[in-house]
Amino acid sequence: MKYTSTQNDKRCDSFEQALFSPGYLTDGGLYMPQTIPQLSKDTLESWSKLSLPDLCKEILSLFIGEDEIPKKDLNNLVDRAYSTFTHKEGVGPIARLSNGLNVLEYFHGRTLAFKDVSLCVVGQLIEYYLEKRKKHVTVVVGTSGDTGSAAIEAVRGLRWVDIVVLLPHGRCTMLQELMMTTVSDNNVHVFSVDGTSDDLDIPVKAVSLDDNFRDQHNLMTLNSINMSRVLVQMVLYFWAYFRGRRSSDDLVEVVVPTGAAGSATAGCLAKHMGLPIKIVCAVNCNDIVCRTITQGDYSMADEVVPTYATAMDIQVPYNMERIFWMVTGGNTGAVKEVMDQYHETGKAKVPEKICTKIQATLSSFTCVQDCLLSTMKRCFQEDQYSVCPHTAIAVAYYYDKLDSARKEAQNPNLSSASTMPSVCIATASPAKFPEASVAAGVPISTTPEVMALPSLPTHGIPMEKGQDWESMLRQKIEEITARNKCT
Repeated sequence: MKYTSTQNDKRCDSFEQALFSPGYLTDGGLYMPQTIPQLSKDTLESWSKLSLPDLCKEILSLFIGEDEIPKKDLNNLVDRAYSTFTHKEGVGPIARLSNGLNVLEYFHGRTLAFKDVSLCVVGQLIEYYLEKRKKHVTVVVGTSGDTGSAAIEAVRGLRWVDIVVLLPHGRCTMLQELMMTTVSDNNVHVFSVDGTSDDLDIPVKAVSLDDNFRDQHNLMTLNSINMSRVLVQMVLYFWAYFRGRRSSDDLVEVVVPTGAAGSATAGCLAKHMGLPIKIVCAVNCNDIVCRTITQGDYSMADEVVPTYATAMDIQVPYNMERIFWMVTGGNTGAVKEVMDQYHETGKAKVPEKICTKIQATLSSFTCVQDCLLSTMKRCFQEDQYSVCPHTAIAVAYYYDKLDSARKEAQNPNLSSASTMPSVCIATASPAKFPEASVAAGVPISTTPEVMALPSLPTHGIPMEKGQDWESMLRQKIEEITARNKCT
């Protein structure tokens, strides 16, 4: 398998090059597999009884050749990654609630977020290559909340890696921030930025697109802009399909809380491989993804509105570019035209032909703040089950569909929203969002690890308004490189 660019179909790179990418490529595009493998029904059936880690091995082996990572080594890396998940039902247990509501819990990793499921594997892949090459890299990550802590957990303490994380101070929860700023490993460096997650992406993108600086300091990223994360996240959709279906003939609806659209991209890729799923992108009031899907309006709003679903408080869903590429059959010219317009003005109109193809792959649903909180409360009242505010947005879609079906059937006791099996992705533990639980009027969930966080010393470096954030970031990267040359 080779990897191409969404804006340059002549590119033909290895998986290793895609793994260590700093993000945007020099041609302005993002990595995608050069070809999308097609799965037969027999193959899907042979995978249906596998564990999630074993599914991951099968899927990754389609995208990482034996010449890069032999299958035996790949299997060992995956096993090592998932050994950190200790839930008795495995990596992704499913909660089967009343009225046909299924919630797939992908938050049983060390940072209590679904990003652990992919980043624990990506961390092992990184270490595998760097140990062979005896080469140091610096990971630069901008986060809206959960990515930063999961990325830190994936690489903390590794000999050949330093990680620099920029987080939006006060715009993620206190516990999310503490999960990053209390890490004391020498290879972890955290900036607390006085701005939104879109604001902090500006200096991150600036250093990533500086070819000389990037190459001099061996920069890479672990945001969902990294193709390897998207590949591993596909496993979540295969697992959701197998856990959600009633028979091999079922089409399964997967409802995913959506921010930068990395998970949605993984779902689209799985669907293009032949997985029989329907993908619903559930968003909060920062609804650029919904407007893009439903209206072709790929345009930033005037401001990012802070909500309890902090990871979704963005206006730059960079992975939509990959979705444009997939639905156009790899038409780099069409992708470049939309993206150039978006980058120049912050607004782009997706051509109707492309929009129609997107709608054949994705649908979307918007849940505002009041709806988010009422959904958290309803879920607890009906099932004594707590959901995080991001998961609540997916569940709100299911409740909306259930209530509409009851109204249409004039039957308040209707027990399911649809004959189609549906699975809502739970992206984080409610224990990470006590503020939202209080606002929704539901009991606060917690864990011993979460309870200990406020008592730990913090190490965050402030980035204040008026300071030159890009210069501060460059200086930290230069310091890391100088230190590693001396060791």
